[in-house]
Amino acid sequence: MRWLTLYLRSRRVPVALAATAGTVVLMWSLWTAFSETRDVGVPMVILTVLLCVAALTATLAGPDDALERTGSLPWPRRRAAHLLGALAVVVLLLLATLATGARFGPAGLVVRDAAGLLGLTALGATTVGAARSWFLPLAWTLVTLVLSLPETAWAQVLTWQIQAPGNVVAGLTAGLLATAGSLAYAVAGPARQAPAEATL
Repeated sequence: MRWLTLYLRSRRVPVALAATAGTVVLMWSLWTAFSETRDVGVPMVILTVLLCVAALTATLAGPDDALERTGSLPWPRRRAAHLLGALAVVVLLLLATLATGARFGPAGLVVRDAAGLLGLTALGATTVGAARSWFLPLAWTLVTLVLSLPETAWAQVLTWQIQAPGNVVAGLTAGLLATAGSLAYAVAGPARQAPAEATL
């Protein structure tokens, strides 16, 4: 338990969890206050998932790059468990709202988008570092919400986040992103930080 406590503190997990929960509470409050319907609109659901994932990106790297690359600990399993824990946090927080006056759903949409965006974020952490890992998910989400494309297979790949929960192409796209990101992050870990970044 001592190792887990130190790990969570070094990854700033308590702060990230508070920020994630605060994001859900804020978005829930805004929808409750300004909307007359219980079901939250899909764009706001997607935006909330993105903000929750972004809040958790700080936990994808620790303060010591050398420790991340030591062979004395089974890091791949720990990194995979870390991503699964992050996915569980986002999904459980949002699905808990289904019993309230502002429902973030449907469940399939939340799970698919959270898994895909976390995978995309993990890929970013592996290639450009945890501090910048949310750039690509943010850009992809904004393009998805703004673009209006014909209903072709490629358009469904590009706009996988807004597709219906049962859409096969969107599900495969999210699954591919989640799998690729999880494997890359579990095996390689976060990219090395510049000295100035490590002190932040």
